[in-house]
Amino acid sequence: MLLRRRLLLGSAALPLAAPAVRAQTRPIRLVVNFPPGGAVDLLGRVMAEKLGPELGAPIIVENRGGAGGLIGSDYLAKGDRDGTLVGLSSATILCAFPFLMSRMPFNPRTDLAPISQVTDGALMCVVNAGAARRNGWTDFRSLIAWSRAHPDQVKMGSSGAGTASHINIEAINAITRARILHVPYRGGGPAITDLVGGTIDMMFDVMPALMPHVQSGATLAFAVSSKERLPILPDVPAMGDFADLGLADHNVATWNSLMAPGGTPVEHLNRINAALRRIAAMPDYAEKLRPLGYTAVVSATPADMAALIDRDTPVWQRLVQISGATLD
Repeated sequence: MLLRRRLLLGSAALPLAAPAVRAQTRPIRLVVNFPPGGAVDLLGRVMAEKLGPELGAPIIVENRGGAGGLIGSDYLAKGDRDGTLVGLSSATILCAFPFLMSRMPFNPRTDLAPISQVTDGALMCVVNAGAARRNGWTDFRSLIAWSRAHPDQVKMGSSGAGTASHINIEAINAITRARILHVPYRGGGPAITDLVGGTIDMMFDVMPALMPHVQSGATLAFAVSSKERLPILPDVPAMGDFADLGLADHNVATWNSLMAPGGTPVEHLNRINAALRRIAAMPDYAEKLRPLGYTAVVSATPADMAALIDRDTPVWQRLVQISGATLD
């Protein structure tokens, strides 16, 4: 994984000042670009709960899902630039979508202003337990082998076209010569419902909403999309464990960020970034994110978030090229 300049929870690298909170009478709207009930929505609500008191204003969560997060991000890009509007975005929207689409409805570089990274993580591959029993899928290798022999019969759901899940599976198909069929949904919640019900066979998605169904036995965890195994799931193989399939260097690491409309005054960006750093020092904030499968990360400055976007853009460009995925 690319080296990143980060402020991790628990780090003493940056002492956190605690200036008096500047009172703000107008509510702050937090745009969540996925439907209610999914991992990103839960992240947004945990952030809103903690961030509001630090900013001295109520935070109202607005769900504007669809098109893999593009609809909400477009709404944010065209919104008020007075410090009362922020939104969650992702590595795929900021780094991959420019290569998935010949023309985006907004320019991520100019129409969105970075505030901070807020999470780090990877995708988890889970399969419907009943489908695994019927088809003899005992692990990720057997799933790939079966899909080669039965083209387009393994149906993988995702939270939308152009998401990390979509790009990841198309890249895996291209590298391993698998033939797993991508089935996009309007959000992770509906896809998971169909996964548990057996309408689709598998998902590669963030861990938060998937883990309860792994723990119940309804689904089986076969792999994670990162090159190395995750400390939280030490027994689940990573892509680096599948060198025989050509995946030794495959690494899809995901992150979420907090953004504002482009042109938002820098003092607002810095104020919100400082508030995020203060909540990052709160032990209960990390505890609330951990069950969601998220590692909480905060950028030291908005400029550091901008630098992360610059560093990861060529990584996602290469993944898009390998996958052959397109949204046109």
